[in-house]
Amino acid sequence: MSSASPSSQNDPDLPWVVQKYGGTSVGKFLEVIASTIVPSYMNSNRVVVVCSARSGESKDKGTTNRLLRAAEEALTEGSSKYLDIVREIEEDHLAAARAHVKNAEILQQLEAQLEKDCVKLRSFLQAAEIIDEISPRSLDIIVGIGERLSCTIVAAVLKDKGIDSELVVLNNIIDQEFAVLDQDFYSYLGARLSDIVRQCGNKVPVLTGFFGNVPGSLLATIGRGYTDLCAALVAVGLQAQELQIWKEVDGIFTADPRKVPGARLLPFITPEEAAELTYYGSEVIHPFTMEQVIRADIPIRIKNVENPAGSGTIIFPDAVMRSPNGHATPPPSRFELAQNGYHHDLSRKHPTAITIKDNICVLNVHSNRKNVSHGFLAKIFTALDEHGIVVDLISTSEVHVSMALGIDMVESSLEKARHELEKLGTVDVIHNMAILSLVGKQMKNMVGIAGKMFTCLAEANINIEIISQGASEINISCVVEESKALGAMKAIHERLLNLDPGVQITLPS
Repeated sequence: MSSASPSSQNDPDLPWVVQKYGGTSVGKFLEVIASTIVPSYMNSNRVVVVCSARSGESKDKGTTNRLLRAAEEALTEGSSKYLDIVREIEEDHLAAARAHVKNAEILQQLEAQLEKDCVKLRSFLQAAEIIDEISPRSLDIIVGIGERLSCTIVAAVLKDKGIDSELVVLNNIIDQEFAVLDQDFYSYLGARLSDIVRQCGNKVPVLTGFFGNVPGSLLATIGRGYTDLCAALVAVGLQAQELQIWKEVDGIFTADPRKVPGARLLPFITPEEAAELTYYGSEVIHPFTMEQVIRADIPIRIKNVENPAGSGTIIFPDAVMRSPNGHATPPPSRFELAQNGYHHDLSRKHPTAITIKDNICVLNVHSNRKNVSHGFLAKIFTALDEHGIVVDLISTSEVHVSMALGIDMVESSLEKARHELEKLGTVDVIHNMAILSLVGKQMKNMVGIAGKMFTCLAEANINIEIISQGASEINISCVVEESKALGAMKAIHERLLNLDPGVQITLPS
């Protein structure tokens, strides 16, 4: 039970902390969240909780994936499997409710609400079966039920632990018309979310990550990371002390610790580095979601539900690194003190991290004519754009283009695009490749770092298919055979990242 006073949530002198919990955290570590994590912040912060839909041991068995499958089955002629899926979802959530809620009255109310929501879901899918159509907006509503079920349980469990909580369903909070999802929309949404949270008074708000109808549909425009975006916009609207993303890992490492035993936890990382690592294979936080928080000078802390006392990894906005943020915060740690405007040297003498993106194919296009380089490139990208193919890496000359593509994203459309590209010249596709990315904001100041990286690969007898380095020099990437990618990552990590146990920071006397 929380030792925080009931009025702590309504104390204007306390800073806000927004805590976002992923589906696996809610599914497997709800007891820790309700008994340990949320109460531990309530004496020094006003807490807001944002939750994803519950997940099981794998994403495939998660509620969101089940809901998507139910929608597909509702449109499959002669199939009634969606009814079985809804029943499984209902049984799983009722079982979780009974496992975590001890108070009979709270449990009775919780069970009734879960059953009511599943009846609505079943009716919605039956209607879709009859009209044989699910619009993008309807699919949003179906998927959004996952967050509603999850947050209903979380709010009830918090109450069962003695924490006064309030379920906040965000389905219909958008009360203005917007043609596109631009910064005006996100600024408006942040302000709306702030107003809704403040209306909860001294209760702990538990917000559904699903926030309703948006232009072009939430799934289509934002994707399945919309819960992170919701939490980010809540933090921006409240001008929170920090946004916490709770996962099942201690934070961001120099490499995947499951694959590289010597990987070290990074106490801090820049937004640019986090964005690069996310894009090239590490699940950190969606770059666009991060952008919304960083532009408001709010730090993001990645923490582990299995190790709540750990410091995690902090993604620091540049402005926060340069000067105090002005929030009324608890006494900062030595590390955080150094981050907030005191004299320190944060320049790493080596790259920050290395990551692998698997399931890559390389598409090579070689022109038959050497005098049409401008039209050659334009036609290639037009063909790719028409089929919705996104290029991860590219290497070009006047008559040859090599591109690395995520095969999971383009497999169905690659053959169609290939037929069009063959009109321009010779086309070949190399499968079973991986992108190896070395990331570090200070790498542009490290003379010869690219040479050292490729020397490591040569010594490990690893051939390179494509090499790419942007003008910002924050990322050096190459494409190698997938079967050799892990060995390449270990070799580079040992030589270039496993050099320094940490950053030495000089504090003021």
